[in-house]
Amino acid sequence: MKEKLLELAEKNRQSLAGGGEARQKKHCEGGRFLARQRLELLFDPDTFVELDRLVTHTCSDFGMQDKKITGDGVVTGWGLVNGRKVFAFSQDFTVFGGSLSLAHARKICKIMDMAMDVGAPVVGFNDSGGARIQEGVDSLGGYAEIFFRNTEASGVIPQISLIMGPCAGGAVYSPAITDFIGMVNSTSYMFVTGPDVIREVTNEVVDLQSLGGAAVHNEVSGVAHFRHENEMFAIAHTKVLLSYLPQNNREKVPKISGSDVLPRKTERLRHLIPENQNKPYDMLELIRQVVDEEEILEVMPDYANNIVTGFSRIGGHSVGIIANNPAYLAGVLDINSSNKGARFVRFCDAFNIPLVTFVDVPGFLPGVQQEYGGIIKNGAKLLYAYCEATVPKLTLITRKAYGGAYDVMASKHIRADLNLAYPNAEIAVMGAKGAVNILYRDRIKAEPNSKDRLIREYEEAFANPYIAASRGYLDEVIDPADTRNRLISGLDMLVTKDKPRRARKHGNIPL
Repeated sequence: MKEKLLELAEKNRQSLAGGGEARQKKHCEGGRFLARQRLELLFDPDTFVELDRLVTHTCSDFGMQDKKITGDGVVTGWGLVNGRKVFAFSQDFTVFGGSLSLAHARKICKIMDMAMDVGAPVVGFNDSGGARIQEGVDSLGGYAEIFFRNTEASGVIPQISLIMGPCAGGAVYSPAITDFIGMVNSTSYMFVTGPDVIREVTNEVVDLQSLGGAAVHNEVSGVAHFRHENEMFAIAHTKVLLSYLPQNNREKVPKISGSDVLPRKTERLRHLIPENQNKPYDMLELIRQVVDEEEILEVMPDYANNIVTGFSRIGGHSVGIIANNPAYLAGVLDINSSNKGARFVRFCDAFNIPLVTFVDVPGFLPGVQQEYGGIIKNGAKLLYAYCEATVPKLTLITRKAYGGAYDVMASKHIRADLNLAYPNAEIAVMGAKGAVNILYRDRIKAEPNSKDRLIREYEEAFANPYIAASRGYLDEVIDPADTRNRLISGLDMLVTKDKPRRARKHGNIPL
């Protein structure tokens, strides 16, 4: 037995060595961590259980039979994060550049299958040069097996991808199917075709970061959801993100007891919104006045800033926040904000996370480029997502709710559960000036000096929440100072909501 144990110890040592000391040292230059170090940072101490440590590839072409490294470039297993079960894989760039072989793929598929079977999230550390060329179709097939499982797991367990290095070609599609993508400044990038191919085919000259770096995908493309200064922050952020989420689609969201979970007046909200209805204010400041500990974990904070999405807690309840932000583009809905909002709403609905919507929206952004870009179908995505959602939906109109955007932003008509408004709220087809220009066009031509008076009369008649309240479209017009208290009581009341969907295979969202 002693000899057998020595043999086992040697095999384990070889696995821990990865691609060798020289490659590991080079990899760590610039603040990057090794594959196992990343897992150590993610999991609670001494809880990670590694699986398939001794797996090797079976390729015999191009001399690969003489180049076998134990573990084959990926570390897989499960453990506890903040005391809750999580599965993970971490690609090892020091082994064949982290390239994906059939054996490598099978290791990832195994832990994904286990995660779905037991109902626990999956976190993937992506650091790979792509498919292992020497294996040809086997490596391509391995990717497809992963893509299939990403799709099977979608809406069943949370999936989080951390891009810790290169992610190119077919490798980008697995993260793209997952729920959240985090990237690291300067060291991670994603693209379908690299700079060399682009230069050869289109004559465009671009470097790695300009093509697919963290800034590009967080600010321009909207592919990624989070951007981090370094790997340490990326992993710490992921642990916080997981704390807001249930383990799977059958669980309720976690509710915590902390120092700031009780109802309280928020007097600041009586003065936060300007008297001038055209003057901007930061919706994030309003949200922080309402939520526990003034904390919100924003999702896609650098993209489509005219809408805010993120996770927070109100009275200990984990909630998804979605809000128009008048500090950017007056809070209008456009193509990018509609897509951002729709994806977030659908995630929350899939995982039983109540939605709290703060509305201050003057409508959809007009313009030729918006129409050519498909604002109709993209705006419809957000509408579809809200209509489809059966989780508790609480809506607060803080100021403007004009036109079709009023309908879209979780109105009572698309089955929001609790609809509130401030006394200064304006609910109308359009703003007073635009409405008067249409309704009184002939009169204004005949009496130009009557326009200001007509605008004031329209505002007095329609620019208030009381017509909607009289129809039952608003459940209550509230003192802004009572915002937090009303939302807490609403969440407490709706915690047992059960609204089954009609039987169908799936809907057909306007993509």
